Amino acid sequence: MTTSIAIGSIFLECNHFGGVPADLESFRRSELFYDAEVLDRTAGTVGGMLSVLRERSVAIKPLLVASACPSGPVTANCYRQLKRDLLDRLQASQPVRGVLLALHGSAAVEGIGDLEGDLLEAVRAVVGDEIPVVATLDLHAHVTEPMVRCADALIAWETYPHKDAFTTGERGARALLDILDGNLRPAMVLAKVPALVSGVLGHTEGPGPFADVMRLAKSFERNDGVYSTSAFLVHPYLDLPDMGGGGLVITNGDPNLAERLAWQIAELFWQKRFDLEPPVFSPADAIERGLQIEGGPVLLVETADCCGGGAAGDSAASLRALLAADVDQPCLIPIVDPIVAVQCHAAGEGAEVSVQIGHHVDPKWGEPVAVTGRVRKLSDGRFRYRGGIWDGQAGNMGPSAALQVGSLEIAVASHGTYEWCGEQYELLGLNARSAKFVVVKNPMNYSMAYGDIAKGEFILNTPGPTPATLRGTRFQNVRRPYYPADAEIAGLQPIIYRGVSRFDTPSYISRGVP
Repeated sequence: MTTSIAIGSIFLECNHFGGVPADLESFRRSELFYDAEVLDRTAGTVGGMLSVLRERSVAIKPLLVASACPSGPVTANCYRQLKRDLLDRLQASQPVRGVLLALHGSAAVEGIGDLEGDLLEAVRAVVGDEIPVVATLDLHAHVTEPMVRCADALIAWETYPHKDAFTTGERGARALLDILDGNLRPAMVLAKVPALVSGVLGHTEGPGPFADVMRLAKSFERNDGVYSTSAFLVHPYLDLPDMGGGGLVITNGDPNLAERLAWQIAELFWQKRFDLEPPVFSPADAIERGLQIEGGPVLLVETADCCGGGAAGDSAASLRALLAADVDQPCLIPIVDPIVAVQCHAAGEGAEVSVQIGHHVDPKWGEPVAVTGRVRKLSDGRFRYRGGIWDGQAGNMGPSAALQVGSLEIAVASHGTYEWCGEQYELLGLNARSAKFVVVKNPMNYSMAYGDIAKGEFILNTPGPTPATLRGTRFQNVRRPYYPADAEIAGLQPIIYRGVSRFDTPSYISRGVP
């Protein structure tokens, strides 16, 4: 009997405090593939899923793959279209014996909020309770009750910076096949606590507070009866109820064990909350300190403007500070500004331009900076990622330019893109090795590009929708008490979400599912 598995993905991280809403064009610039095109994915989570399914000679029913650079919430019209496209294909694929979905876990939709919970509820309504549904998640997922209730297994990435998208896809596919083979009767429990922290100290390797949480979670997988564990840092720039981080445990038919272990992960996460708060510096202080360091590059980490967290990437705060400090050594600064990009392309390479740069996309975080410079290089903004969650995938900054202002080299892009290994600077011919200061806007991934060459790094305290600390963030839907608004919470008990036990019989195959 042929085993038919439906596979699809809607993958996006959203921000309620800034950035640009995601529409269909946002997905077209990154990934938007339908039907047979899905089967051509060889990397990322979907690539990992497909590799396992092909090893088992499973009949794959492709739905759609849609991913985009993190942004503001998805527009209602965009989500309605993507959801309909996926569900229509799922309905047309019936009967299937299982559903695999590569999700993020921190997407949001205008007027709805929890995209993944809504989508999983809709998928469950199509396939019913007889069909297993397995989804993979980012470890920054905001895991909600509908997600736990409607999925039979949630399998999260284990690394940050993210390097295990492919292997997580493999793990998700194997979990689904183990359910179908009768080898897994998933008992899934999530425990989380109201601690909201940035990803600056959220690395999972080496010494570190969240690395300790992840190591505890993964150590439980050595216990008898434990199938999978996940630790969640949570994406803190959503404004939704019951936000928090913690642990999720899947056991083979033992919900009490799953709850006990998930509780321990959540407790450790709460204990580490103070350690997850990074030291931050004003841009002027960071530059002064950096100038005292011999050589370069010295990294100025403007995490508050992280495109990878949903910000627009258009902040000129670092540029303004470097100009004010009159730094006469080479410096690299990325700024998303489609207006200036057009002006540079109109002027042409070698031309001198006077422009107002920065804060044109999401203007509430600052004012443009007046500069005069020379257009060093022009580009269509197309590049290819090396490694990570989008390994081999095309990136698209739109019309872009390298604009030299004195000793400063500004990488001007029309659209925000995910920072990984410095691909954007390289596309524009900008060399970090020869720079004194390099501005980066991702709170973690800069270690992949510059970890071996950086002489120092400073986390900047600048305005923006993805700050290094949540101490100053004002939520509308996250209710107190929560950390860091409340350093201590008397009698704190983790929130517990328990999965639904749909496959308690020894052999799922015996249930007569086609």
